[in-house]
Amino acid sequence: MRIDTMKRAVIDALEDVKAKDIVAFNVTKMTTLCDWVIIASGDSNRQTKALAANVRNRLKDAGAEVIGVEGESVGEWILVDLGKVIVHIMQPTIRAHYNLEELWAPPPRARRRAAGAAASEPASEPAS
Repeated sequence: MRIDTMKRAVIDALEDVKAKDIVAFNVTKMTTLCDWVIIASGDSNRQTKALAANVRNRLKDAGAEVIGVEGESVGEWILVDLGKVIVHIMQPTIRAHYNLEELWAPPPRARRRAAGAAASEPASEPAS
């Protein structure tokens, strides 16, 4: 499955179950672990579990390999590993505490440079 198709399928699956504040980061220049990190919020354990299950099922049905899912038993922070795409589904308080957006956002100097020049693909893009 193409990476852009996988990313779009993840975002669609998250939107179907009403995920909030979906953000996608292109991290190809920061790590070799994956190409994209997608972060989304769910209001309750039940919703985060439903979001993770929908992502897992949708991507499996589309032919993608789901390498693993962690944190489903608790539901506060669930990670879905799709290889080239890592999905973090978190409750808002957990998301605010760990602030993964700051971790995966490009460094401030790179953000200024990107703002001044027309970049072919933004390092971070809203998912909606």
